[in-house]
Parts: sequence; structure tokens; C-alpha cells
Amino acid sequence: MKVIVCGAGQVGFNIARYLAKENNDVTIIDQRPELIRKISDTLDVRCLLGHASLPPVLEQAGAADADMIIAVTAADEVNMVACQVARSLFNVPTTIARVRQQSYLQPIWSNLFSRDKLPIDVIISPEIEVARAITRLLQVPGALDVIPLAGDKVRLIGVRCHEDTPLVNTPLRQLTALFPDLNIVVIGIVRQGKAIVPSPEDRMLPGDEVMFVADTQHVSRAMTAFGHEEPEARRIVIFGGGNIGRFLAQLIEDNPSGIGPKLIEMDRERAEEAAKTLSNTSVLHGDVLDSAILDEADVATADTVVAVTNDDETNILSALLAKRLGAKRVMALINKTDYQLLMSTLGIDVVVSPRAITVSKILHYVRRGRVHAAHSLHEGFGELMEADAMETSPLVGKPLKEIKLPGGVLVGAVVRDGKVINPRGSTVVQANDRVVMFAPADAVKKVEKLFSVSLEFF
Repeated sequence: MKVIVCGAGQVGFNIARYLAKENNDVTIIDQRPELIRKISDTLDVRCLLGHASLPPVLEQAGAADADMIIAVTAADEVNMVACQVARSLFNVPTTIARVRQQSYLQPIWSNLFSRDKLPIDVIISPEIEVARAITRLLQVPGALDVIPLAGDKVRLIGVRCHEDTPLVNTPLRQLTALFPDLNIVVIGIVRQGKAIVPSPEDRMLPGDEVMFVADTQHVSRAMTAFGHEEPEARRIVIFGGGNIGRFLAQLIEDNPSGIGPKLIEMDRERAEEAAKTLSNTSVLHGDVLDSAILDEADVATADTVVAVTNDDETNILSALLAKRLGAKRVMALINKTDYQLLMSTLGIDVVVSPRAITVSKILHYVRRGRVHAAHSLHEGFGELMEADAMETSPLVGKPLKEIKLPGGVLVGAVVRDGKVINPRGSTVVQANDRVVMFAPADAVKKVEKLFSVSLEFF
């Protein structure tokens, strides 16, 4: 597949890296020479210095025979125009644009991106996606990650093990015998920063981050098995009243439970705007690093504090301060990868990565075959994919134990007629089943082919 990526920032870099690993023909465009140099030194992609929306630049990038353009520059308008030029002049089949300015995304202007106006196939708003991801985390206390699959009938859950976690030191193959009501499939363990695909003999150890797939109806039971029986957070404080903070507050307000969060914003205009647009949120104007304003917001008694300002360092320090004051659980929005690796040792409970969330959203549209969703896990460790099994797929018609799957590939769940089947060796996948599978990075393309309609792969 031939893909043009406009923008060499963190999101553009990571998308290009993913696609290049899979031997796609990738060209990346950016105006900043230092980023172009960095990418040309580290990735096997073609780099082009220039303005991404200009027709001559897109022509030079090979738009005439490109399969897809992914526009993720820092400017919404450049992203939108790049997609329009790519479709109108070069007939690029798939156009994806990142749009941050919410004025473009209001329902009243929903027809703006139609084919006869701005022909953009997919609009991605990182702020909205991040706010939704945090809302899911608020609903599952103790989780590090919550990813809904198959219409939220199945979820991937990330959780950290501690000394008193009931499941630690138990071989995975014994989980079902020791915990008969625990229908989960452990697909990954992150130990000392390194992710591994576990074997049946592996054990979960204190300090491990465990990723498992479970029937959504059994998630609370699974969390109990991991030692988490906390009630859903009701006292929530949000640090930062930008787009993410306001979206998050709105989503919490929209929850039927009627919870009203508190929000702290340093910029007076933003604080006033938030107070005007939010009906059940207490908005405070002040510095999230000022202990006096944190006292006013009752941070010491908060169930969860979410730091989503536009500065990584502020998010880290304010989350740590909130934790020291007594907040039960703290989350911090972190953009820089180097910082993310330090968070658990510092005492921050959950790290939210806008880059990882955005990359996963885009991967969904890159995957071929009957793939409905693809989520990148732990910095390129692998992907969790959700797809329909076709009659021609080698997955269909035989017990799973008889199918030779690529190394490290695990079936997490099968959904048939709206019911979740916990996969066993004897499970037989039928045509049109929705299958959730984990694939290590080096097996992603092979798994993608399992869900292709064409017989040529077999």
C-alpha cells in the first residue's frame, strides 16, 4: 500500500513507523528540516520537505498513485486542504485528517466534510478520543487501559499487579481451575518496561502490567480477581479547562449517575468559557500547582484526579501533588514517551497518551479485509484486532487447537449472534463470527490476511 503522511510530529512519526515496518511504501511530508532529518535517519520511508497541502508537493510525493493520505500536521486547515487536493486533483481513494478546532466539528456543520464539499473520509479529533478514553477509565476503577471491542461486548483491560493481588504467582494455565468464574484471556504482560506474549506456564508477578480480554459483563468480576473492588469514582477533579478538560467534564455530566466534577483552569478566559458551557461542573480559576486552590477543590477527598493541561510537566507535578494530598487515584496526560516510562515508579496511577490513542484510531482505517478495529498496544508491542471471520478464512470450521496461528497470536474472544464465547482449544469459529485477536508486531500482516475475503492468501 502506498501512503502519504502529512506531518512529521509524534503522531505522524509513529504512523509512518508502523506502516514502514509492514513494508508499505510511505512518504512523509513536513516543513521542518530538523524533523525530516530525524525521520530520514531512523525510518525506512521517503521524506519530502515542503508544505503538505500544495499540489506540486503532493504530486512530488506520489499522490497520483497513492492509496491513502493521512494528514496530521499541527494546522487543521492544512490537513483539510491537503485531503481535498489529494482527492480532487489526484483521486486518492482514502483521505484522513486530524481536526482539533471544535468549531469545524459542531453538528450544525456536519455536512462540511461530504464528498461534494470537503471530501474527507475520516475526521479524527484527538481531544474527543482522549476524553472518551478517560471516561472509560473512570468507569473501571483500577484499570490502566480500557478498550471496547465488538460493540462494547468485549473489552481489553490493562491492570497492574501488586503483592496482594490474588492472581500473582499463579501459572496462567491454572487460572481457569483456580478461578472458575474468571473468563479472561491474558494477551500481554509488561515487566520492567518490556512487553511479552505470555505462555501458559508464565506467571503474573508483583509490578507487572497485565493486558487481558474479557466479556464486558465479567469485567467487574475480573477486576475483583485482580484485587480491585473500588466503587466507580464520584468525586472527580479535572486539572485543565482546554478542549480535553471541557469534553471530559461534559461526558461526566452526561452520565446518568448525575456526577458533577470540579475543574481547575489557570487561564481566566478559558475558565469563564468552561463555566458558561458546563451546567453541572464547579469551575475554579487558579493554578493546579497551588495547594490553596487544590484545597478549595477538595482534592484531598477526591476519588480521582485527572490532569489534562497542555503541559506534560504540569500534569506530572500536579498529579503527584494531588496524590500526596490524599487523592485516591491520579491520571496524567503525557505526550512525551520518555516520561511515560517513569510514571509508575513516581506514583502516578494511569498515564493517558494522546499519541497512542490517535495512532490506534488511524490504524483502524489502514487495516484491510473485514477488520473493524485495530488498537496499538504498548509502544509497538502488537495490535489487538477485531474482525469478521469469512467463509474462506483458515480460522473457520476447525477447533482452534488444530489451527496453526502465527507465533504469539492469541484469540481473545469470539462473538456470535451477540453472545461472547470465551475461546478454548475446542472452540470452532464459524463464518461471520466477530473475532478479537492479539497479534505481535511481526505477525500483524499475517493476521490481517486471515480476515481477507480473497482466496489468494491461502
